[in-house]
Amino acid sequence: MNAAATPVVVLTTIGSPDAARDLVRQLVDDRLIACGTVVPGATSIYRWQESVTMDNEVLIVLKTVRGRWEALVAAVERLHPYDTPELIALPVDAGLPRYVEWLTAQVAA
Repeated sequence: MNAAATPVVVLTTIGSPDAARDLVRQLVDDRLIACGTVVPGATSIYRWQESVTMDNEVLIVLKTVRGRWEALVAAVERLHPYDTPELIALPVDAGLPRYVEWLTAQVAA
C-alpha cells in the first residue's frame, strides 16, 4: 500500500452534537473522510490563555487516509468554529482488509 492510501484515525472535538453532525456531513460530502463517529458526552480539561478550563464537548472520530490530510486540515480550519481546533491524526497499524478497501474508495479524489 502506498503512503497516501495508509488509513489514519483523526480526532477532533466540537461544542455540540448538531455542530458535530454538520461538520462530519460536510467532510463526508467532500470525500475528505470515509466516516465520522460522533461521541457526545466528553469533558475536556485544558489550559487556554493561561487559565485551566473545563468544557463539555463532543468527540468526533474521523476515518480517512494520509493522502487526504492536507485537504482535511484546510476544511476543518475553514468549517470548525474554534480558533484552534484539536485535529490530530493517529496511524492505523492494521485493519480488516474489506474495511480498509471501502475506506480508501470513499475518499478517492
